[in-house]
Amino acid sequence: MPLSVTFDLPADVEDKLRREVRNLDADVKEAYALELFRRGKLSHWELSRVLNLDRFETDAYLKRRGTFEGSLTMADLEADRQTLDRILNKAP
Repeated sequence: MPLSVTFDLPADVEDKLRREVRNLDADVKEAYALELFRRGKLSHWELSRVLNLDRFETDAYLKRRGTFEGSLTMADLEADRQTLDRILNKAP
């Protein structure tokens, strides 16, 4: 069963976006699918299916957006920084 999501935007913001974005609904779907991929909630294959792309097109799509499978998140980087701080502060 297809998922339909509705959210409210101020009318003027929606009007502006609809004038500036060729297909706002598709843009929102794509942005959310990419975010789910970045969070590890969608696999590469699932993202391909959501975006209706083949594997190579999905690779190119991710590359254009600077997103790679296994990429570190900001939370990962912060955890690493805290670990380094803890280790370096213990050094003599």
